[in-house]
Amino acid sequence: MVDARVVQLTGVHAVSALGRGASAQLAGVLAGVPAFGPVRRFDTTGRRSTVAATLPDVGTLADELTDAIVEACAAAGLDRARRTGCALLLAVHGGPAPGGGPAALAGRLAARCGLSGHTRVYTSACVSASTAVADAAALISRGSVDRVVVAAGYLVEPDQFALFDAGRALAVDGVVRPFSVGRRGLLLGDGVAAVVLESRDERPPTGADAVATVAGWGRAGDAFHPCQPDPAGTGLARAVGGALRRAGVSPEAVGYVNANATGTAQSDAAEAAALRRALGGYGVRVPISSTKALHGHALEASGLLELVVTALALRDGTLPVNTGWLGPDEACPLNVILDGPRRTTTRNALTLNAAFGGANTALLVGAP
Repeated sequence: MVDARVVQLTGVHAVSALGRGASAQLAGVLAGVPAFGPVRRFDTTGRRSTVAATLPDVGTLADELTDAIVEACAAAGLDRARRTGCALLLAVHGGPAPGGGPAALAGRLAARCGLSGHTRVYTSACVSASTAVADAAALISRGSVDRVVVAAGYLVEPDQFALFDAGRALAVDGVVRPFSVGRRGLLLGDGVAAVVLESRDERPPTGADAVATVAGWGRAGDAFHPCQPDPAGTGLARAVGGALRRAGVSPEAVGYVNANATGTAQSDAAEAAALRRALGGYGVRVPISSTKALHGHALEASGLLELVVTALALRDGTLPVNTGWLGPDEACPLNVILDGPRRTTTRNALTLNAAFGGANTALLVGAP
């Protein structure tokens, strides 16, 4: 099914260890230099891993999210009057927090930024932000709303760092190696992002140029294991198929995949299987990389940070390199982008995310 209303990405802002602002994210992923370094924010004594991708100077999560929302709205040409009635969908870590939980944070952010519409929070781990984007796109495409702000944030902190380290998920060699032989695991990274999604039909003629379209989205569950992915990639394949069907495009129309690939052995192999299942023979030919190897895994914010990076790379016509590569793994027979950024004329790209519990999302980004 192709929806009648086109969903445009009209304002973007992001912060990561690659820098501040959308242009810094694009420059960083195209430079291909990983942003990992020793953690200075808290004590890592006794940890197996002591490395993450963190900003040297960072505010509170609330302040960083406020700045991101304001900047994204400005990039979309939305003054405070035009933000009236606009909903805020927020993806953050769940649980108690200073000043209240995620719902209270969403309310404060909406008030600070002049977003007087409804708020909704997403705490579904590493698919939180991509699920929020899918919901926003669905609301716009069916005409329920004209405009939605989606924001997401994670700043590397001691609790989640300790959890992943204790679970032996962090790469002790300090490098993320997506799809590569010898990959040792993931590394965490700061990520704060905000985007404005709008209907092309309702976009004022004085508005900012669109960065991209969100042409399709899909979500599916594995119901396989609390922590391990389905080795056959069944759920992620269904999510990819759903995104393609909604956009009305064939697998061969996809010119790039920004993979979920975290650099963990089981997850990367399962994702490779999912792509072969969803895209058929084209699954081993589509250009692919994982920008997590550069900016780290931003947990709940990953989907939004990677959407921004994918949209900007598509508009620039340059695909990011897959860093940390040691050599091919027979479990991941893919067309991995190596040696440097790759020029492209493609008009469509997929960005994929997966989470504990078997949750999977796929967003199809299109040229505006």
